[in-house]
Amino acid sequence: MDKTAYPPFTLGKSRFDQSTFLGRLRHFLDVTDPRTLFVSEKQLQDSIKLLNEYKIGKLPDGVTNEQLWKAQKIKQAIIHPDTNEKIFMPFRMSGFVPFGTPIVVGLLLPNPSMKSIIFWQWLNQSHNACVNYANRNASKPTPTSEFVAGYFAAITSAITIALGLTAVIKRADRFSPATRNAIQRFVPFPAVASASVCNVLFMRRNELSRGIEVVDKDGNTVGTSKIAAKKALVEMACTRAFLPAPILLLPTIAMQLMEKTRFLKANPRFHLPLNAIFCTISFGLALPLAISLFPQMSSVRIAFPTCISIGP
Repeated sequence: MDKTAYPPFTLGKSRFDQSTFLGRLRHFLDVTDPRTLFVSEKQLQDSIKLLNEYKIGKLPDGVTNEQLWKAQKIKQAIIHPDTNEKIFMPFRMSGFVPFGTPIVVGLLLPNPSMKSIIFWQWLNQSHNACVNYANRNASKPTPTSEFVAGYFAAITSAITIALGLTAVIKRADRFSPATRNAIQRFVPFPAVASASVCNVLFMRRNELSRGIEVVDKDGNTVGTSKIAAKKALVEMACTRAFLPAPILLLPTIAMQLMEKTRFLKANPRFHLPLNAIFCTISFGLALPLAISLFPQMSSVRIAFPTCISIGP
């Protein structure tokens, strides 16, 4: 069991093949596993101790690959790799779905008022900003102004688009009230998707002019590349644009179908619980799918026939 399910342990590496989509999907399902939110302080310290013993070559007898992989999973879920500090629980990748689902439910509430739209869009972008900051690359100092600019750009675009589309829908006389309400439910998607892309562009816009570090196959830095920066930025923007699609569209479609059933017509009190269930399932599946679309390390061609790797 240990040899087949858990390959030989390698510190800092994934136990799944990152060159394939399925391998990346299995890796991120592991990374976003919400069960790590319930790890005790003793379990965390035991995991850190075991990994330190592996690093210095003094593992106790009988330690299996399974134990080492699980210890690394626990540490990576809780401890920031650059600062070595604990990440606040709501802002961990494993906490993104449990803590983000109530916000998604709020975004998809039927018949939202202008105040409601502003509040939920603001809360969603604030939560995203906190998650981005908590999981940032802290190996190099990043000006706080970049995070602030990205945050306000995301909030401004999300609220502007949401309010603008809502106003257009309400003024469309050719639609019946029922049709307007149905269309209104799809407004959060373009608002959130555009805000996510804006956030990426503002947060990492300087990389387009400076370039990002590129490394060879052995991990040695060989210079910086603007082409690599553009590739990384495009891939991240695509990921951010895709992520809200299943989260904000599938529950909307599912609830519109459910509202036509006799059950929900006779029991309207189940509307919110069912909406929350659909949002949780969609969110739980969409997050690992979205971040699995592209490899964390990809390659670009340079002037001479050599392929070097870059981080997105």
